[in-house]
Amino acid sequence: MREQILNMNQIKKTYHMGDEEQVVLNNINITVNRGDFVAILGPSGSGKSTLMNIIGCLDSPTSGDYFLSNQKVDELDEADLAAIRNKEVGFVFQQFQLLPRLSAVQNVELPLVYAGVTEKVRKQRAADMLVRVGLEEKLHNRPNQLSGGQQQRVAIARAMVTEPTILLADEPTGALDQKTGFQIMELFHEIHQEGKTIIMITHDIEIANHASRIVNILDGNLREEFAHV
Repeated sequence: MREQILNMNQIKKTYHMGDEEQVVLNNINITVNRGDFVAILGPSGSGKSTLMNIIGCLDSPTSGDYFLSNQKVDELDEADLAAIRNKEVGFVFQQFQLLPRLSAVQNVELPLVYAGVTEKVRKQRAADMLVRVGLEEKLHNRPNQLSGGQQQRVAIARAMVTEPTILLADEPTGALDQKTGFQIMELFHEIHQEGKTIIMITHDIEIANHASRIVNILDGNLREEFAHV
């Protein structure tokens, strides 16, 4: 049996607007095992971004239990959430979020700088990770010298360089053309085949179909869960 690394039980998220309560997530239950490739699929306003923020320890639920790598994280303060976030989750964003004045290898180094890794070690690890994503000839290029697909590869390398438990990708092909998006999904396939756990947020069924599990979310409810064949 594979190790369970994420478990959400009866997760609820509400906001108060005056006297009214807005329910964004309604009693969410989801389990993710090590090595899963899960797509959370839903339209705009479905609650998937809120769910992603809770998974990534960027936000806390109003109620319910959330365990990540056997740690109960739903009651932690911001400092403890940040520590778990930095250790357990690698983020890939739709708009890449690269620093324009830094080279590719310097962008990938950043999480290791914050983790206190020595300069020699972090430069080597960052370079190795860029080679892994097919950018061995672009180590010293700045983002404006890279295509959109290359920038997303840098972002994926940055997310993976700390060896996180989960790779959390938010609409990772949303800023790319169809061909480049397909190439990025092929890279995610390769990473998944190497054993990495991936959770991907998307509104696009074609992108979701690249995952091995798809969870549908609508109006804050998980409507359906099925394995992609």
